Amino acid sequence: MKLNPLVTDDSKPILYRLLPSLHELLLSPRFAALLETQSRESVIHTARAVLARFKQEIGSGLHTLASLEGEVALMHVTVANQIAESARYRLRRVINATGVILHTNLGRAPLSASALAHICDTASGYSNLELDLESGERSRRDVHTEELLLRVLTGHGSATTALSALVVNNCAAATFLALNTLAEGGEVVVSRGELVEIGGGFRIPEILTKSGAILREVGTTNRTRLADYEGAISPATRLILRVHQSNFSMEGFVERPALRDLVSLGKHAKIPVFDDQGTGLIASLEPLGIASEPTLPESFQVGSDLIAASGDKLLGGPQCGLLIGSAELVQRIRKNPLYRTYRVDKLTYAALEATLMDYASQKDSNIPVQRMLNAAAGEIFERCEWVSRQVNCAQLAAEAVPVQSLIGGGTAPTARLQSAAVSLRHATLQPQALLLALRRLEPPVVGRIHDDHVLLDLRTVEPEFDQTLALLLQQIAAAATTTSDLA
Repeated sequence: MKLNPLVTDDSKPILYRLLPSLHELLLSPRFAALLETQSRESVIHTARAVLARFKQEIGSGLHTLASLEGEVALMHVTVANQIAESARYRLRRVINATGVILHTNLGRAPLSASALAHICDTASGYSNLELDLESGERSRRDVHTEELLLRVLTGHGSATTALSALVVNNCAAATFLALNTLAEGGEVVVSRGELVEIGGGFRIPEILTKSGAILREVGTTNRTRLADYEGAISPATRLILRVHQSNFSMEGFVERPALRDLVSLGKHAKIPVFDDQGTGLIASLEPLGIASEPTLPESFQVGSDLIAASGDKLLGGPQCGLLIGSAELVQRIRKNPLYRTYRVDKLTYAALEATLMDYASQKDSNIPVQRMLNAAAGEIFERCEWVSRQVNCAQLAAEAVPVQSLIGGGTAPTARLQSAAVSLRHATLQPQALLLALRRLEPPVVGRIHDDHVLLDLRTVEPEFDQTLALLLQQIAAAATTTSDLA
């Protein structure tokens, strides 16, 4: 709302006198009806807040006589809406129609039905989180996922004593713990081309400093050779660090040694190689036309001593950080006093166990991220056509159009997946206002703008929500909302 040039200091007292007292409001018929359905305390608290906001707006010159009269006449509606909003959960389910599969702002990977069921079963009562049911003795909580994780990683039917795994609350914590445990006071060799910053301002050089390790940069931004690593190794070297190049790619005059070659160098120099693989990808994305995205099994197969990954990216599980590798190294990390500060709860273990069970049982199609990645563009287009037919009208033009989806989450930043979207154009609302109207629905719908059209990419919308989405769009078409109301 803009300042009203017609409002002067002389007219403000008139506007202030137009505001009713709280006592007058409570005695009015409309507020009496509101008090029949809402507690007196909540009505009084909210009405006071609304009156205070009106006074502030008058002081800032935001009201004329007509606009304020309109606001006061509908004050009972404003109070009722604010009470309803305060009783609503802040964290809400939304329909992600952006086409970004691992959308960090929308919670990254949605969980599978089996993960949700295991969470509910585990949370509804007590569990054997740290109890060995055979011996009756205390156990460690990461046993519930360790064997499964190693089985998925190695392809073996059971875990091996040479390997171990633990779970912390995210991949940043996993990286920090590994560096703090294995390299505090010593040097960590890392390429300048891998000194990345990811979302939220997380920077590899800063996490190294906080861990107590000393950064030893090698190579240049665009070219680092194996000889650069070899020349940097000294008696002070504790780790060779490989970092996933998240959220960016380098092309042209670039060079980077293969992980296999770094592992060979590490074994020759008796220096552990720590691969911050990042994405938790299990199966190659090459069938989707996406090359060079490293997988967890590949890192294990070439002999990395320690691997870190996220659980809520391409693994498709809950937010957590995974550390997998040499049993000796993992055991040292487990004994770090800081480990307890980063450990996860029973609900995370339940979700992770169910997700890993789907992979181990070759039921990874149950995992939403895997379904979204592998959805055929033609099938998505047909769904968009169906939704468009339910919605298209004079007030809200809708049609199916081809688009490209993103994987997101710092994964394969240059990769695109052929997809389809419902393209929307409202008769009166500008694209930004239409986006806001969509976000105000229940459940909220989050889309994107391209060429002055709002696009709803259905790759990231589960098919069972198509009917819901169509009904929500029909609400938008029927609403008499103007751009000024939404601004």
